Amino acid sequence: MKTQKYIIIAITAFACLCMGLVDAVIQPGYMIKSAIKIVLFLLLPILYSLYNKDCKLTRLFKPDKKGIWIALGLGVGVYAVILAAYFLFRNVFDFSALTTSLTSTTGVNKNNFIFVAIYISFANSLLEEFFFRGFAFLTLKKVSNRGLAYIISAAMFALYHIAMMIGWFGLPVIILAMIGLFIGGIIFNFFNEKYNNIYLSWLIHMFSNFATNTIGFILFNV
Repeated sequence: MKTQKYIIIAITAFACLCMGLVDAVIQPGYMIKSAIKIVLFLLLPILYSLYNKDCKLTRLFKPDKKGIWIALGLGVGVYAVILAAYFLFRNVFDFSALTTSLTSTTGVNKNNFIFVAIYISFANSLLEEFFFRGFAFLTLKKVSNRGLAYIISAAMFALYHIAMMIGWFGLPVIILAMIGLFIGGIIFNFFNEKYNNIYLSWLIHMFSNFATNTIGFILFNV
């Protein structure tokens, strides 16, 4: 059990560190970055499941309609809170650097943003839920203690996104974002633990991405 725990933590940390280097240092185009992310966040857990036959990743996709209305309500609430925060602080913090940074570092621009937004909202959110909640939480929880799984999953989720945001915002916004991402990770983990799948947290995650993409549409003036 201890060996499996350390392997899962090591895989999670390694994948997040690699993606941090890709986002903050290498900064390839969005397509290349997405391909690297699929290898790290999808193939590494699959390889682990081949090594550990007791790890059944397919169980993460077992459908369960319970809680869907709660998840929808929370998703709408998250959408509203993120948009409200943007409109509340847009004259306090400079968000204009975001579009410039996205275009210069990943090639995302006004012309292709709608396609990137669709991918982020549906496919990318599912990939992250599979990795951070399915693998780094539910799978880790089976071979570790509950508290550690909660912390590792939520902390790695926050740190991964903060590495992506370097150069986008100033320090105050990054600190606020990190706190929000950690709390969001805890909430996502709660839903996964309660219903033992990743669908409900994926639904909430989609709504948070809808909100950030809405802000993106505003900033890109799409």
